[in-house]
Amino acid sequence: DLRPNGLSQAGRMDPESHESFDRARRQMHGIFVGEIQALEGAGRTAFDYSTDETPFAMKLDMARQCWDEARHVEISLMLGDHMGTEVGEYSEAVTLFEAACHPDPVFRLAGVNRALEGLAIDVFTTMRNFAIEVQDPVLEFCEDWMLADEVTHVKMGSTWLRELTKDDADRQKAALDFQRTVDGLFNFRGQRGESREAAIQLARKFREMAGFKTEEIDEIARMAEEQRAQYVTAY
Repeated sequence: DLRPNGLSQAGRMDPESHESFDRARRQMHGIFVGEIQALEGAGRTAFDYSTDETPFAMKLDMARQCWDEARHVEISLMLGDHMGTEVGEYSEAVTLFEAACHPDPVFRLAGVNRALEGLAIDVFTTMRNFAIEVQDPVLEFCEDWMLADEVTHVKMGSTWLRELTKDDADRQKAALDFQRTVDGLFNFRGQRGESREAAIQLARKFREMAGFKTEEIDEIARMAEEQRAQYVTAY
């Protein structure tokens, strides 16, 4: 009974379960495809706007992110080989790329750099912890390496979103509302959470390092808990 990205009803990936390794491979494939979309999205944000619309320093940050994402694609591809996954083995969505196509750069920062790259922080933390439990030093090292980059990407999104909207409270609120919508979609019916049994661990410490306020993280946790309760009730 698989959910999006191979998450099962059982919750977290149990290192004693053979099914968990299948789910980890599927999740690694999803990460690989997500990194391709993140590369395209960051490249578009670097290219699509004049310096009147986005500061040149922000363009440099987006270019730096492209470099990181290209490296993540290569790492994820090699991790797929390491874990026994072939490209194209699983079907994937293009939601990350769709969020990167929003005409307003502030919404791209909110939807991609904060919501979806924030999800990447949670996923990489979960995968790194799984690697530690199953004693896979290759997976652990790679996930930890990419996690550090994701914290930087989210931090850039947090910084530039606030900078671009410092004189426009309505625009900032609208962008953050968009972010909440994306976060809600990627709670996977409550699969994300802070308990040890959550399929995706909400990485509070790393999110705080990336510029998330405590109340923002609390909101994501609250939404996930509500979705989980609704799903349990429905089924």
